Amino acid sequence: MDKLKMMSMDRTSENIEKIRAIFPNCVTEVLRDGKEEYAIDFDMLRQELSKDIVEGGEERYQMTWPDKKKAIWLANTRITKTLRPCREESVDFDNTENLYIEGDNLEVLKLLQETYLGKVKMIYIDPPYNTGNDSFVYNDIYSMDEEDFKKAGGYYNKEGNRVIDVKENSESNGRFHTDWLNMIYPRLKIARDLLSDDGIIFISIGDKEQANMKKLCDDVFGEDNYITMFIWEKTQHFGRQKLNSYSNSDYVYCYAKALFSDKLKELLVEKINTELGDAPLFNASNNINELTFPAGTVLFNIKDGLYDKSESYDYELLNTVEVKNRHNVNEFSLRFRSRWSNKTVQDEIKKGTTFWVKTANFAIRAIYHEGKSATEAPKQILFTNQNNPMCVRSRFNNRIDTSENATKALSDLMEGEFFSYPKPVSLISYLVSLLYNEKELDFDKNFIALDFFSGSATTAHAVMQLNAEDGGNRKFIMVQLPEACDEKSEAYKAGYKNICEIGKERIRRAGKKIKEENPLATANLDTGFRVLKLDSSNMRDVFYKPEELTQMSMLDTQDNIKPDRSAEDLLFQVMLDMGAPLSAKIEQNTVCGKQVFTVAGNYLMACFEDNLAEDIITAIAKQQPLYAVFRDSSFATDSVAKNVEQIFATYSPDTKLSIL
Repeated sequence: MDKLKMMSMDRTSENIEKIRAIFPNCVTEVLRDGKEEYAIDFDMLRQELSKDIVEGGEERYQMTWPDKKKAIWLANTRITKTLRPCREESVDFDNTENLYIEGDNLEVLKLLQETYLGKVKMIYIDPPYNTGNDSFVYNDIYSMDEEDFKKAGGYYNKEGNRVIDVKENSESNGRFHTDWLNMIYPRLKIARDLLSDDGIIFISIGDKEQANMKKLCDDVFGEDNYITMFIWEKTQHFGRQKLNSYSNSDYVYCYAKALFSDKLKELLVEKINTELGDAPLFNASNNINELTFPAGTVLFNIKDGLYDKSESYDYELLNTVEVKNRHNVNEFSLRFRSRWSNKTVQDEIKKGTTFWVKTANFAIRAIYHEGKSATEAPKQILFTNQNNPMCVRSRFNNRIDTSENATKALSDLMEGEFFSYPKPVSLISYLVSLLYNEKELDFDKNFIALDFFSGSATTAHAVMQLNAEDGGNRKFIMVQLPEACDEKSEAYKAGYKNICEIGKERIRRAGKKIKEENPLATANLDTGFRVLKLDSSNMRDVFYKPEELTQMSMLDTQDNIKPDRSAEDLLFQVMLDMGAPLSAKIEQNTVCGKQVFTVAGNYLMACFEDNLAEDIITAIAKQQPLYAVFRDSSFATDSVAKNVEQIFATYSPDTKLSIL
């Protein structure tokens, strides 16, 4: 029987094994703490990957900052923590496929790797913008003496977390950007690993760090996988500003996974342009010559952006092109100026020139939508450059709400203003709607959406709302650090002690409201969520480092499991170790008088009871689960412990046996 490791994945060891398989001569053995381990001979690896003789490092273009190497190391280190279920704060715990996880998101992401590696279709995050008016809390420990740490504007809170207060962290000390970069970088690295091959990540960011975010994402995801940077006009109210220049926009970066196909990129870009434009986008490379227009149609070339108010139409643009006959684009002629040849028109189309469409009397049928009135016709046609079909129109249209509207909507839902500047549901809903299915090359309505800076849980709200509208089966995983609410805040006075409590209540209320507004269409809509909370391991130190315990302490330790942990606590740590989805169906049954958990059908069966006899071992083996887990101290006698493998070999030889 194998012994479970009960800790997060060791990404460094996995990467070493991959290199060892390709370049065995680049791997050597070293002695660490009395044990032999594999390590990389980097000089040899550099030589293997170079066409020339390598003699020392060379300067190259790269994104770097103080402690970047430690940030990379931090992303790869293992942890021994776990996620504990909290039924009393959950909604429909036994049936929901949604998750709400409380805890430091870096540690949570590490725990999710075993189960969700390459399985998350969409990630949206709204990390701290590092504006100088916010603060972010994380427990990423870097080697820094106390004096340097104080200079960096840091301290430890009562929970032992390292706190960087941006308000005290001025740019003059040189770490204003560094601390933010060290916080976000390891999280992005793990996020990339969680994305599926056809997955996409969307990242909201403000002016202060948007340039650094672009460089970080190019480093982590590769600049070839950059799709676009959306521009979101977050407010329509400028007010009195101290600065001479004020931006009312935030940005949303969009990157694809490294293995994202060119076809999916093309489909994604086309959908973005179609959604954000007032008319469908036509690619000049395949269907522009199929378009026909009624006689009298005028196409206004807005390439130059020049206005001519003297003409019959107000704000009519120069370089207009009029269709002489009901025909295709080959029959264009220039109006008000010299004639355009067909070649000129086609050249303009290939350049990506945008044309505004105007009919002669605004009363004829739609320009290219048969059977519709002119008022329903699109206002413009966008011709893409056939030599650059990946050009994206990135400014959101007026269907995306402002921050003011989002604040009001959340305040109405929560019956109080408890969260400042939430993202609008319409913004996240739009981003969620962009996902394609890699195999079917069609819109995907069945995937996992992850948000590990959950805040007020707008992403969860948007996923439920979109599922209600289009019948989708998208699932969400929200991750949020339980940051304490200010005791003077309205949220605290209303009973919300931390941000997580606001987020969970928002999901409860949003789910109820969505179902009440359309009860027939939402009868089977999943508006529940399992609450899981990050905590120390369920296992005592003896489980991880038995060699460090003295003989006397071994005698004092009757069990390797902490006394305050339940069987369900153990089950979820085992699920993390075994790669079982944390949203999987869990059944509890009594077998031979003992409690037995069955997870995801026959994926996993576990029994953590004491004094297990051969009858219950046999009963479980006859169910033929893929995995079976017991406690090391569970078996009634040494004889039973010795016979476990033989019993499974008889009734279920393919079952993988493990103990903890």
